[in-house]
Amino acid sequence: MALGSWCWFDLNTTDIEAAKAFYKAVIGWDILGVEAPDGGYAMWANGDAGVGGLMLLPEQAKAMGAPPSWVGYVEVADADTMAARVQALGGTLYAPVTVIDGGRGRFFVFADPQGAVAACYESPQGPSADPPLAPGFWSWSELGTSDGGAALAFYTELFGWKAGTAMDMGPGGIYQMYGKTVEGRGLGGIFTKGPGMGPPAWLHYFRVADLDIACAAVTAGGGEIVNGPMQVPSGEHIVQARDPQGAFFALVA
Repeated sequence: MALGSWCWFDLNTTDIEAAKAFYKAVIGWDILGVEAPDGGYAMWANGDAGVGGLMLLPEQAKAMGAPPSWVGYVEVADADTMAARVQALGGTLYAPVTVIDGGRGRFFVFADPQGAVAACYESPQGPSADPPLAPGFWSWSELGTSDGGAALAFYTELFGWKAGTAMDMGPGGIYQMYGKTVEGRGLGGIFTKGPGMGPPAWLHYFRVADLDIACAAVTAGGGEIVNGPMQVPSGEHIVQARDPQGAFFALVA
């Protein structure tokens, strides 16, 4: 994954087996290779490609009131440098720089100054290409936060992201797109949440071949459609949803 791009997505859940079945039906993911002996971590596979992982929500996180959720990782060149930069810019480290067993890289988890959680990953092989715009792969990452301008400034300084097109959503405020360049493929959008819209959080969008079929699988599997389906300015259609354990995610087609 090219540096500065979203590259991996972990689901922290309260029921691994139920999550496997749900996302297999909705997105088509399988489990990649052999799971850890203790069942503590499994990897999502889109065909032969790894796209993320899932694990039980840590007891410490549950004790702090953390719900099941998705965490997205941005690829960086040096995890130590980026972890120090996060703190210098007012963010908080939730998990320090950690070496992944088997020499598969290093990562850390953080919260931005407004409280939204994300992570960084340093690959031992170096960056690869961005994911294709194909079913089963990541497509877009959207931040709803308490201060969109401050959040954009933080991530611009942290990752070098550039502000792209800004859309006026009327009562919903300004939706600011961002990417690694002003032109070309964007990475997502940032906006200031209105009252009652919940705490700052990232929402990650995954591409499916048929949104109607995917939505039917969401409800049949015990999940909930929270918003949509709706058409967005790109001409694509999106839906925002919650899985049976309560983790929010989104789909695009």
